[in-house]
Amino acid sequence: MLHEPRIAFYRRTIERWIPSTDASVLVVGGGENDRDVFRSLGFRKVTISNVASALARADCDPFETMALDAERLELPDEAFDYAVVHAVLHHCASPHAALLELYRVARKAVIFFESRDSVTMRALGALGLSYVYEYPAVINNNCEAGGVRDTEIPNFIYRWTEREVEKTISCYAPHAKHRFEYARGSTYEIMGGWSPKAIVVRLLIPFYKAFVWLFPGQQNMFAVKILKPSLPADLQPWLVMRDGRVAFSREWAAIHAPAAARACE
Repeated sequence: MLHEPRIAFYRRTIERWIPSTDASVLVVGGGENDRDVFRSLGFRKVTISNVASALARADCDPFETMALDAERLELPDEAFDYAVVHAVLHHCASPHAALLELYRVARKAVIFFESRDSVTMRALGALGLSYVYEYPAVINNNCEAGGVRDTEIPNFIYRWTEREVEKTISCYAPHAKHRFEYARGSTYEIMGGWSPKAIVVRLLIPFYKAFVWLFPGQQNMFAVKILKPSLPADLQPWLVMRDGRVAFSREWAAIHAPAAARACE
């Protein structure tokens, strides 16, 4: 399983983005694939969380487990060095809410893996050559789970862009400058065995490979690392720390908008 393209991409990205195996890591929406990736890399302080039914289906030894709702993590701020989620945000009723919860509980960085919202993926979806709603996951869970919030209702596959990630974080934490890292890769999912659609997809794969080589942003695998800011170094230039809290800088205002700054005196 570790050699399957998506999981191999997951493993090598984690290996690159979390340099210390002693780091504390919360994996949200985790299961056997997450266990295998972090186990193979030698991590020790990993907590795998999921809704209770999903945890019951997975043996996560040797790691700790918790039953948590990704959209409402009952954890204190900065509880773990890293918060990681792999192919789970699109199963949430609000992917943005889940991402911001991950941001809140991470001390060093958030790392997430999803599909990228590219022109190519939208075209494949419109042609019926890629899934728009994830009904195969529900079928693979005996038509009882695997959909939105692990129910039997197939979830819409929410895909992301770099700009959308940056806007979401900037709205939630406008006081700080953030750094983002991105990784991309490709995998080719054949739908329906040897159905007409599957044959078309097989014929298109060589052209797709050439296309994404020329335009890497059109690849379907997408990973994001959001590094948490260090204060006060990463404060926006118009802000300062005052009495242990973030405050607007009157000095900055006096330089950049002197007429308006007099109203603040």
